[in-house]
Amino acid sequence: MKVEAILSGKGAGVVSVVPEDTIATVARVLAEKSIGAVVVSDGRGGLAGIITERDLVRALARFGAETLDHLVSELMTRNVVTANVGDSIDQVSERMTRGKFRHVPVVDGAKVIGMVSIGDVVKHRIEQIEAEASAMRDYIATA
Repeated sequence: MKVEAILSGKGAGVVSVVPEDTIATVARVLAEKSIGAVVVSDGRGGLAGIITERDLVRALARFGAETLDHLVSELMTRNVVTANVGDSIDQVSERMTRGKFRHVPVVDGAKVIGMVSIGDVVKHRIEQIEAEASAMRDYIATA
């Protein structure tokens, strides 16, 4: 199964902020949307970085309450691991596991077109296992 299948099921919408936003804005967006990460847009649909809940927690531990006044550009991850719609779910899962992160922006050329989370990957895997089990039960019942 490909990343394209996940995006077609969940939609290809991308929640983003810009580097000039404050961390307070990021916290508000994450809470309002009930998500764990946002893409940092370069203003042209491209990827400038990513900022996650984990980034916020680390910054709070380091800077305290003043973290909320920092700019996204100061705390975002700039070297972002991405996926393409043609990548397999297994490839993306491997990247997440190896890199110890839970969100991967999906790009088409330089444009961000979606986001895949570890929850999306796990949901897909569970559906795949259930389909295989059902097929096996059907096979056994007709044998």
